[in-house]
Amino acid sequence: MSLKDQFGKDVLLTGWGHSRFGKLADDTLESLIVQVATEAIGNAGIEPGQIDEIYLGQFNSGMMPLAFPSSLALQVSDQLANVPSTRVENACASGSAAFQQGTKSLLAGTAKTVLVIGAEKMTQAGADVVGAALLGADYYMAGKASTTGFTGLFAEVAKHYGKRYGAGSQDGRLGDILGTIAAKNHRNGVDNPYAQLRKDLGEEFCRTVSDKNPMVADPLRRTDCSPVSDGAAAVVLSVSPTGGATAPVRLAGFGHANDFFPAERRDPTEFAATRASWQRALGMAGVGLEDLDFAEVHDCFTIAELLMYEAMGLTERGQGARALEEGWVFKDGKLPVNVSGGLKAKGHPVGATGVSQHVIAAMQLTGTAGDMQLANPRRAAVQNMGGVGIANYVSVLEAV
Repeated sequence: MSLKDQFGKDVLLTGWGHSRFGKLADDTLESLIVQVATEAIGNAGIEPGQIDEIYLGQFNSGMMPLAFPSSLALQVSDQLANVPSTRVENACASGSAAFQQGTKSLLAGTAKTVLVIGAEKMTQAGADVVGAALLGADYYMAGKASTTGFTGLFAEVAKHYGKRYGAGSQDGRLGDILGTIAAKNHRNGVDNPYAQLRKDLGEEFCRTVSDKNPMVADPLRRTDCSPVSDGAAAVVLSVSPTGGATAPVRLAGFGHANDFFPAERRDPTEFAATRASWQRALGMAGVGLEDLDFAEVHDCFTIAELLMYEAMGLTERGQGARALEEGWVFKDGKLPVNVSGGLKAKGHPVGATGVSQHVIAAMQLTGTAGDMQLANPRRAAVQNMGGVGIANYVSVLEAV
């Protein structure tokens, strides 16, 4: 069983574009959107006038005065005049939310070719503005002052995890585990030309609190946190090949699950809805984890990646460290995770992240990932999350 078996039609990624991530002072939200949309359309081998619909993933939440960007992609070409375009927002999962909305338009038969864009400009806003915007994605902290922001929320997750599974900050073990994840992703990011942070910091640096790696919210250090970023990515979705510059990539399955918003209604160490989104995507694709060649997952903080090993079913709950100890998630392991460097090294321009993950996966599956390239991968998963395990999206992609 696959998406095509269930719905009777293919959903193909036929073209894509990706900007550099980082502090892009010379770029505007509009210029980033136009850049990646133009690249994606050209890569797909189509004319702008062949686009039936546009979805733009963007969070914003006050980080920019312009809160109505849905028509900015029309600046690519006069041929896009009157094309329906919708902004999609679901916190840090806005990009994948837009991707799935585009997918559903194709499956519904209301479009044959859809342009999906994810974009965010964050670095022009002050740290207090960015922090307040991100806290708008928390049930209790929205509108309240905080010295640690969203880092503090994930630090609480880490504390619960350490207390429950005996890997607490008091003995340093959890900190070392998280430092290994950070070091892995920084090492991978060196090979990603789009990444914001392209420096191999090493495990010792990532595991150690220092002037250059201070504690942000115990037990999370600076190297455990993804950076504030600008950037954009775009992908063309089609029901049939478009004759683009590279082979298309097939969407084999997708899953989406939301959890309850109040924290007391969730187990902080389980990420139950994240697990459900994985199960739905893998179930639709008719595959298991053993059938995947790599995964790009939402490591906004290193504790999120550790919990992802467990939510996807790579290890039992409380045993995520085993995926590191056994080498499974490294670039040469049985399921490499975040070969791109992940959000940790690549950067996390919120609305762009989910689309970026799909683009990076498509590049891997078509052998066009350059220095990031794995050896002949055929199937991958992408996981994107909004809030503390609240809005969860997973896609399974296959080489054609």
